[in-house]
Amino acid sequence: MALTKINNNTLSAITGLPAGVGGKVLQVVTATDETQRSTTTTSFVTASNNLSVDITPSATSSKIYVVAHTNCYGANSNTNIYYTIFRDNTNLGSGADGMLALHKPQYTTSYNTASYNACMTILDSPSSTSEITYQVYIKPTGGTGYINYHNGKSVITAYEIAG
Repeated sequence: MALTKINNNTLSAITGLPAGVGGKVLQVVTATDETQRSTTTTSFVTASNNLSVDITPSATSSKIYVVAHTNCYGANSNTNIYYTIFRDNTNLGSGADGMLALHKPQYTTSYNTASYNACMTILDSPSSTSEITYQVYIKPTGGTGYINYHNGKSVITAYEIAG
């Protein structure tokens, strides 16, 4: 069996997908927050001004893949805490419940709290070439909802994908 030598110059000339093929990552923006934040507001509010990314798509056919990893925490029994991602003023989750729910049953001890690390993802089609803001929002149904409890770390990243 004869071995074929591959020319490294040929391999290094390959820089991307053929013309007309989508799926190439065009840009990536990310933001992090490590400060404990909380709210008692019972409608969706900004979880953190730092947990926000701005991205300007290069074409209306581009898709934006958004990944948000949050440290979720709730205090007080019988409290549900909802988390979601907004595109500007639009909730990308399911209306009143958002994208993620931290459900807390009634406890009979003084340890009536719950804490989770959670990830929300969405492939968005904004059909825009204007700057877009993606941001994590939070809504407790009662009691207090947190992100970054005990200074955990939350991250949001947006990827522009060629359409």
